[in-house]
Amino acid sequence: MRFLDANVFIYAYYKPTRKLNADKDKKAMKDGSKGIIRRINDGIEEVTTTVVHLSEVSNILKRALPLEDVVSILITLYSLDNVKILDVTKEDYFGAMELVEETGLDPNDSLAVQVIRRENIDEIYSFDKGFGRAKGIKRVFS
Repeated sequence: MRFLDANVFIYAYYKPTRKLNADKDKKAMKDGSKGIIRRINDGIEEVTTTVVHLSEVSNILKRALPLEDVVSILITLYSLDNVKILDVTKEDYFGAMELVEETGLDPNDSLAVQVIRRENIDEIYSFDKGFGRAKGIKRVFS
């Protein structure tokens, strides 16, 4: 089981403003994220995320996609048996604030670290290199 970060959706769904052939790293991230989403939708991958991270997905994708597409993506994620969506408590978020200094990550990324540790997960699907600073967590991006 891996934690699913919101930025996977950015690369999967955002339309690039220029050709990606010139930027092999961005093309690899887009292709990798589409593969992750495809495996999740096909039930091949089991992932965990939080309502906070899905809210981030909504806030980001509403600028790139029609609202009905964003709603469809979220409903699909909530209906998949292989996607575990966790609620977040006030204590979880407070614990994340304490991790900001340790990790150098923003509050929501630190929340991911907090949840990952609580759930005994050791890998995260993310293109955010900052997760490399979080001890005990391996970043996976394809």
